[in-house]
Amino acid sequence: MIRNILRAIIRFLLRLVAKVKVINREKLPETGSYAFATNHLGILDALLAYYILDRWDFFIPVAEKWERSAILRWLGKHLNIIFIDRFNPDIRALRKILKRMNEGEVLIIAPEGTRSRTEKMAEGKPGVSYLASKSQFPVIPVALAGTEDRIFFDNLKHFKRTKVTVTIGDAFILPPLPRKNKDDVLREYTDEIMCKIAVMLPEKYRGFYAEHPKLVELLKSTKSYEEA
Repeated sequence: MIRNILRAIIRFLLRLVAKVKVINREKLPETGSYAFATNHLGILDALLAYYILDRWDFFIPVAEKWERSAILRWLGKHLNIIFIDRFNPDIRALRKILKRMNEGEVLIIAPEGTRSRTEKMAEGKPGVSYLASKSQFPVIPVALAGTEDRIFFDNLKHFKRTKVTVTIGDAFILPPLPRKNKDDVLREYTDEIMCKIAVMLPEKYRGFYAEHPKLVELLKSTKSYEEA
């Protein structure tokens, strides 16, 4: 009951402060586990999951520093938030995440680990690629545009709604990790996830991945497909 009220409040507030356009919503499965992987531009990003998804069996890893607040701990309990240590191996949290994915839940995660300070994509961390490869559940790349804090707060100050675009990509499955060169393979997997997000974004957002060979390859494939 409480979580339904909280979701209704979140959706109401988002509609009040933002115009959210969702492209390819039909690509999100209604059941089953997958990793919902996004770029991270601002504070609105985490709330968008409660706006886009109609299912409740999803969870969001959040930095442990927010657990210090009693209000956020209470909200986390009702909004399916898992507090994790971003700077040290958090085996307990990883086990909890894998357990929930094996039970059919959806992982909402930003591979960058924190909001971008440059309003562009930062280098992704290997956590999501490790979890996706380990669990063998699909990854769905999700590109967010327009949620930069600078733009959002300026619009809020002038009583303007912020235009936000959410683009859903095609699901894909990462191969299991090999026994050798795991770190190198994890980097390749992480770059693949990030580039599949970047290809759906306007050029100004691509940042660290702007000239990545994988993105160049994806852009060529997209162009060829559009021209066909």
